[in-house]
Amino acid sequence: MLKNRIEDLSLFGGRSAFEQTLHVGRPNIGNREKLLARFNDMLDRNWLTNNGPFVHDFEERVANLLGVKHCVAMCNGTVALEIAARALNLKGEVIIPSFTFISTAHCLQWQEITPVFCDVDPETYTIDPARIEELITPRTTGIIGVHLWGRTCRVDEIEAIAGRHNLRLLFDASHSFCCSHRERMVGSFGCAETFSFHATKFINTFEGGAVVTNDDRLAEKMRLMKNFGFAGMDNVIYIGTNGKMSEISAAMGISSLEEIDHFISINRRNYYTYKSSLAGWPGFKVMAYEDSEKNNFQYVVLEIDEHKAGISRDDLITVLHAEGVRARRYFYPGCHKMEPYRSYFPHAGLLLPVTERLVNRVLCMPTGTDVGIEDIANICDLIKFITRHADSIRAQLSAARRGR
Repeated sequence: MLKNRIEDLSLFGGRSAFEQTLHVGRPNIGNREKLLARFNDMLDRNWLTNNGPFVHDFEERVANLLGVKHCVAMCNGTVALEIAARALNLKGEVIIPSFTFISTAHCLQWQEITPVFCDVDPETYTIDPARIEELITPRTTGIIGVHLWGRTCRVDEIEAIAGRHNLRLLFDASHSFCCSHRERMVGSFGCAETFSFHATKFINTFEGGAVVTNDDRLAEKMRLMKNFGFAGMDNVIYIGTNGKMSEISAAMGISSLEEIDHFISINRRNYYTYKSSLAGWPGFKVMAYEDSEKNNFQYVVLEIDEHKAGISRDDLITVLHAEGVRARRYFYPGCHKMEPYRSYFPHAGLLLPVTERLVNRVLCMPTGTDVGIEDIANICDLIKFITRHADSIRAQLSAARRGR
C-alpha cells in the first residue's frame, strides 16, 4: 500500500503495507510431490530413524557437493557443534566471536568450556584474526570461527594462528552451506565444520545439522557419539548421546538439495533487487558478497548509520514490523550481553568495540522463495518514505513512549 503521509503508516493508524507478513527465513519447501513420495516410501519401509537409507543418501550428497570425505548428519546444528567440540576434546577456554547466534557460545558452556569472546572485522563481520592471539592463554585449547551470512572467515590467517599455538580449529558454517573461500567449498577447513539445516536455512531438513570433515578418525568418533557410543548391536564402546537425524528430516533434506540451484537463483535475484533499490540511499549499506566466490545469497543484510539515515535501526524496525515486514536485528545484543555470559564477563564489551557497534546497526531483510521482486520494491519504497519523514516519525514515537 502506497504511503503519502505519516498518518498512512500502520503504526499511526493507517493500513498495513502487506496483507501477508514477510519474514526472514521463511522455509523453502521445494517439490512437494517428490517430498511426499519420499515420505510414503519411508512409511512403506517402516524405517523412521536409526541411520536409515535417507540419512545415508543425504550424507553422501552433502559430502559430494562440498568435496569432503565425511558428512555426519545430526538432529540439529547445536548438537552438531556440541559433538564436534567434544570429539575434538576442547576444554578450558575456546576463542569465539560474540557476534554470532547464541548456540556457538552455549555449545561450549554446556560442556563447562569457557567461551572467550573476540571482536570481529568491521568489513567481513567475522572473527578478527588480529585480535585472536592476544586472547590466547595457557588454558586455550581451540578457536571456533563463524562464517557469517555466507561470507567466510579469513581462514588462512586463522589456520596459521591455530597451527602456531597447537589449537584445534572448528568452523561454525551454519550460514554458509554451498559457499566458497578462494574457490574451495566451505566444509573442508579446519579440523571440521558444522552446518545447520534448521527450517529457516535455505536448505532445510525441518530441523537438522551436520558435521563435515576430512579426518577419518574424527568422523568415526562423531558417528559413535551421536548414537550413544554404539558400535554394533549391544556393543557400546564410547560415551555418547542421541544426536541422530531422523529419516523424515533426511527426506526433506534430499528434496531441498534437489532444488538448490532454484533456491540460490531466487536468493540472488532478491539480493540484487535490494542492492540496486537502495544504492546510494543515505545511511544504508547493503552487505556485499565477493563476485569471485560461490554464495547462497541467503541473507540480505543492511548496516544502518543513524546519523545519515535520520532514524535508528530500532525505530526503523518498529515501523517496518507494524507494516508486516518482519526484519530482524542480528545478533542483538551480542552473546556477551546474554546470560550467563553478561554475569560471568560484565566488562567484555570493552574489548568488543566493533561488535558493540554492529549489534545496534545491522538489520536482516525478508527474502527467500516467498518474497518477490514487487515485494522488495515496496519494502525499499517504504524504507525511503520512512527516512524522508524520519523527523516526524521520531517525534511521534518519542511522544508515544512518554505517554506509556
